Amino acid sequence: MSTASGALKGLRILDLTHALAGPFCSQVLADHGADVIKVEPLEGDFFRRMGPFREDDQVRSYGGLFQACNRNKRSIAINLKHPEGQAVLRRLVQSADALVENYRAGVLNKLGLGYEALREIRPSLVYTSVRGFGDVVGGASPYMDWPAFDIVAQAMGGWMGITGEDAQHPVKVGGGAGDTVSGLFAAFGTMAALWHARATGQGQYVDVAMTDSILALSELVVSQFSYRGVSPMPVGNGIPGLAPFGTIAVKDGVIAIAAPHGPQFKLLCELIGMPELVDDPRFVDEAHRWENNQALIALIERFTRQHTKQELKALLGGKIPFSPIYTAGEIFEDPHFAARDMLPRVEQPGSAEPVAVPGVPVKLSATPGQVRHRAPMLGEHTREILQSLGMDATETERLIEAGAITAP
Repeated sequence: MSTASGALKGLRILDLTHALAGPFCSQVLADHGADVIKVEPLEGDFFRRMGPFREDDQVRSYGGLFQACNRNKRSIAINLKHPEGQAVLRRLVQSADALVENYRAGVLNKLGLGYEALREIRPSLVYTSVRGFGDVVGGASPYMDWPAFDIVAQAMGGWMGITGEDAQHPVKVGGGAGDTVSGLFAAFGTMAALWHARATGQGQYVDVAMTDSILALSELVVSQFSYRGVSPMPVGNGIPGLAPFGTIAVKDGVIAIAAPHGPQFKLLCELIGMPELVDDPRFVDEAHRWENNQALIALIERFTRQHTKQELKALLGGKIPFSPIYTAGEIFEDPHFAARDMLPRVEQPGSAEPVAVPGVPVKLSATPGQVRHRAPMLGEHTREILQSLGMDATETERLIEAGAITAP
């Protein structure tokens, strides 16, 4: 049985997802106490085979990417193509509050496990899908059957068209933002639908498209074209109209500063020993500072190139919006992330030492979420879960022999 605590304790979520977007959605719910049962095929989520791996890990049950989006879950391995495997899933649905999946559109329908079939078993079930271009519920996209990865969502949703140094060199945002952003929207949508189900007993379909999720956060793209008919282009790390705002070269790397408004700009000039810049006609107000942005950055860098990131942190930190551009090593060393418990450690099967995973960013004062345990091994909880459904050991072994399920 699950021993989870947190604001979502008591919720049971069936997680029929793979890769990153779907697992990230269900992990958010698990972090806050939901009992998330990861339903994997007999060969496991393919993300288990993705690295990085520890050098001493001879087991290789899963690598760092899987660990980062599947903690706090239980795993059951079911062959959904097998009639008895399908029957096991239907039994799980009887006690589930929600189901999350990110198969290609129509795959689970063909197996008799789509929303319409499962709502007959559990009318209050919230059924969430996360796909590249959504499903028919939210509007049948002409691309609904197209496969998608993070880079596809970022390219079509608007981010890559405004990210980079210029229009000839579009750049995607680092990490899998096309997956994790849609995972966050899916978690929110699932909880909104669960709130409705709690009040009415009526479940529903939650349809999330990765590309839609990126567009929803492309406010610059939408507003510029809607208001002015302009398609914005990449402008590096700045925002059109604001200066200084972006990255600045320093003695040992790069920093980020944002001091475009009058009081901030005045304080920055005083801190770097150039108070005369405030009255310079080229920089007298926000419009002029943007118009002469390159000249302004060059002057600021005369000072910053003589100082290290840590020296500038001591000088500017807490006074104007500022941060060094951190490497991973510097993130692990910074006291902020330790104080906020943002790099908790969990067991890594096959390795002698625990590993760090990204922490829980939403801090609840009364019912805090937490990283309680590592990601599960494939089918680790199959017997435990089936026992909770009333199946005895003999029936479980029969299903294993039939190829409907597997368990370690």
